[in-house]
Amino acid sequence: MANKLLSISRRTRSTVYTDRVESTNIKAYTVYNHMLLPTEFESLEADYWHLCEHVQVWDVSVERQVQITGPDSNRLVQLMTPRDISKAVVGQGLYAPLCDVDGGIINDPIAIKHSDNCWWLSIADSDVKLWAKGLATGFGLDVKVTEPDVSPLAVQGPKAEALVARVFGESVRDIRFFHGKMLDFQGTEMYVARSGWSKQGGFEIYLNNPDLAHALWDELFEKGHDLQVRAGCPNAVERLESGLLSYGNDIDDSNNPFECGLDQYIKLDANIDSLSLPALRALAGKQSQQLVGLIFDQTMDFKNKKVSYNDQIVGEVTSNIWSPRFKKHLAFAMMQSEYLSNQSAIEINGIIGIITDLPFSQKVLQP
Repeated sequence: MANKLLSISRRTRSTVYTDRVESTNIKAYTVYNHMLLPTEFESLEADYWHLCEHVQVWDVSVERQVQITGPDSNRLVQLMTPRDISKAVVGQGLYAPLCDVDGGIINDPIAIKHSDNCWWLSIADSDVKLWAKGLATGFGLDVKVTEPDVSPLAVQGPKAEALVARVFGESVRDIRFFHGKMLDFQGTEMYVARSGWSKQGGFEIYLNNPDLAHALWDELFEKGHDLQVRAGCPNAVERLESGLLSYGNDIDDSNNPFECGLDQYIKLDANIDSLSLPALRALAGKQSQQLVGLIFDQTMDFKNKKVSYNDQIVGEVTSNIWSPRFKKHLAFAMMQSEYLSNQSAIEINGIIGIITDLPFSQKVLQP
């Protein structure tokens, strides 16, 4: 498809970092939660290698926070997810699929506990705030649901810890994965967590004072010059190699967690008040389709994303990319369970590929 222009209006919001991003070699954006998300700088492959070898600063303001406060905040969050949140401690983040009454996945955010009466849902691309407000009203809960003015900035790559420590102090090295601390930047405390949408390691800085956006961006670049820091963004190659799912691409509200390999985040026997648990208990072990990985030894053309066998549609490719590291074409595909029970390979356009679980193991990726 030829490149098209993206018309910007108030419906497509820029971010507090957009002018800094525009001063780089940014080449492409997408729209995510009604905001601009960078998708490419030098090139997809060059961005990939730099992310795997150095450190990048990502404008991920699109990770909007749905803030839930009040005496019933824990109850509302628990209603929204089948994951048991009762043991979460202040400062901890939990990957918590949000599911509706039928078990469909509404979103797959990181749920961050800031206090006993305050949670942030750091959401993927869907309108969770409206759903949360509806549940709060319908259940008569004593909560307030808002979107605070918070603009996350991700620092990702093998040199990320060194860079974030230079800006926020050595205590960042003690932060465990999916945990965070309130740390000072120029007189403002902000949440800094060891997390991010890559498997290269890194942090997310939840900027809560827009007046400091330029200062934070600039200091990361000033103190990371010798680390070869540059602007970056979530990278499709790295994402697929790492088995990271994209809400809206690989999963949506037509899928339940069992179909997507998210079983470990569901407590079917938990004594919790979760909206989706009755449906999920009934669905357990009965899924008719499953998200799997496909691996091919040559570049594939997936213009037609439907997967056929004996003239029958047996699946659909949801994401795919060529891996320059492994010299293989990788794909995620939602496949019919009946087909998967009898086959370990797939033929598309005369080319044979293997079917594997997600995330991809190093063993199956190696030549």
